[in-house]
Amino acid sequence: MAREIKFGNRMMGDGHPAYIIAEVGINHNGDMDVAKKIIDAAKHAGADAVKFQKRTPEVCTPPEQQKQMRETPWGYITYLDYRYKVEFNEEQYREIDRYCKEKGIDWMVSVWDEPSVDFMQKFDTPAYKVPSASLTDHNLLKYVRQTGKPVIISTGMSTMEQIHKGVNIVGEDNLVIMHCTSTYPCEPEELNLRMIETLRKEFPNNPIGYSGHEVGLVPSAVAIALGATSIERHITLDRAMWGSDQAASVEPGGFERLVKYIRVTEAAMGDGVKRVYESEKGSMKKLRRVVNE
Repeated sequence: MAREIKFGNRMMGDGHPAYIIAEVGINHNGDMDVAKKIIDAAKHAGADAVKFQKRTPEVCTPPEQQKQMRETPWGYITYLDYRYKVEFNEEQYREIDRYCKEKGIDWMVSVWDEPSVDFMQKFDTPAYKVPSASLTDHNLLKYVRQTGKPVIISTGMSTMEQIHKGVNIVGEDNLVIMHCTSTYPCEPEELNLRMIETLRKEFPNNPIGYSGHEVGLVPSAVAIALGATSIERHITLDRAMWGSDQAASVEPGGFERLVKYIRVTEAAMGDGVKRVYESEKGSMKKLRRVVNE
């Protein structure tokens, strides 16, 4: 079984350019104009897709948290009310769908609950993402699989046993597994990028990706060198904006550099076969005093 799957109109996996996802999440703060500006930035940077979060607030917000009060840009409101403020409705998602098609960039969402899967069936996205928080929700994994679309799972806050159980439930066909540490932002000591190699060994049939929440760009390029075939990073217009994910996000200029770093890393990896390049022959003629075949 090839370690590759079809994502929309392109292939993703070993031997293909890394699929780069700009995670908008809820960094739009419920503002469609902000969402469009982030989509523009992602497209300009060279990302393959933007990704949003789709929740049914009353379903996926734990009951004990729903009535907790918090300060927000909309005033001092309950956590449940806040979740509604940052949730786009069908009309808004249709506008996102239209806008992304106009700009020529894929879009998708992380689905947090079964009604969100039903909601997203109205749209033709290339895949569904199941977030780290839902990896142990086996009913959701089964429900997503029934759509027939490729599935991405993130593995933050999970043990290897939980990852194996999740993979067994959702099945290995058309499945991307992403290494992740669910800390926002994440310190370098906890990124554990060698888990990419571990997951490649544990799941030899599946493309392995990296969903990063660190400050900085270098670890994502290193992830490519370790075998990641997709990269997901949060994107924002300004890290100083209100919101819990902003500090672990990358601003537009940084995301442009990130894509360049990833593409340079891919080009630099080569195939591991030693050869004398044409570009070396001038130096060889000038500098090599003893020729020994």
